[in-house]
Amino acid sequence: MWRGIVSGLLAGAFWGAVFIVPVLLPDFSPAELMMGRYICYGALAAGLMLPRLLPLLRRLRRGDWLAMLRQALAGNVVYYLLLAYGVKLAGVAPTSLIIGLLPLSVTLFGHKDHGAPPLRRLALPLLVVAAGIACINVDIFSQAGGAGADGASLAHKLAGVLCAIGALACWTWYALDNARFLKRHAHVSAAEWAMLYGLASGVIALVVGAVMLALQPTGIADGGPARDWPRFWFVCLLLALGASVIGNYLWNLASRRVPVTLSGQLILSETLFALLYGFVYAQRMPRPLEWAAMLLLTAGVLWSVQRHAHEEVEGRAEGRGDGRGAGRT
Repeated sequence: MWRGIVSGLLAGAFWGAVFIVPVLLPDFSPAELMMGRYICYGALAAGLMLPRLLPLLRRLRRGDWLAMLRQALAGNVVYYLLLAYGVKLAGVAPTSLIIGLLPLSVTLFGHKDHGAPPLRRLALPLLVVAAGIACINVDIFSQAGGAGADGASLAHKLAGVLCAIGALACWTWYALDNARFLKRHAHVSAAEWAMLYGLASGVIALVVGAVMLALQPTGIADGGPARDWPRFWFVCLLLALGASVIGNYLWNLASRRVPVTLSGQLILSETLFALLYGFVYAQRMPRPLEWAAMLLLTAGVLWSVQRHAHEEVEGRAEGRGDGRGAGRT
């Protein structure tokens, strides 16, 4: 289980960078950022899998294709589109706060999965997590606006919050569906699955890009400010390599090795790293409530890890196995 925990935490370190990209590339729309990231992800996945791509595709069953497409949409394309709009409209901190509710949402919706402790055992760790999220809330609304959202109207901030809530819903569903799929389908490895839905995401992004180009009026870009396309593609390539290829592979490893409820807690590392990267970009230290929030969130996750480890030991002692399920490797 500990290898899965470390993999999940490292995945969050890579994923936290996605919150900064809309700030680094303010001249590009969220739809363009989504297309750039996933076109690069699809190209990297195709290149890495090229020698064994056809045999792997022939090995897939009908249910695998459906899972690949729905997870590419929910966990990649739609999720990142909504997240990017949230950052653009509401700022990094509010968006990362809302995505930070993933430990609660995944735990609540996945508490009946095999290997998960009863909710009563997770109540206190979850309360600590909730206290940390409350600290971020108080800090955000006591300031003059989130990072990257100075001067934004109330309507824009509200729209950004709604987009972030939509991203939260997408990723909650994806986290549960992906973990359950990997546990039940041992014929596809964690690395292969990360590459497969990377390919699917790239194809979807290409289709969306083609439709947008077809619908774009001729000459719409004439007279507009010049945009730094080499920088755009460089950042998208780095994001695809780190957050998508490496991050998704690490997360698939974690999904196979830890209960769904614990994977929900590990997602919190994404929020912590997103806040850290935001502080570095803004060149400032965290405020007192932000320090309190990060400490509480970290304590809640570590406490939850301890509860899950205790449940695993008890399960072995009672002859119930380690909760991994037949699909884990």
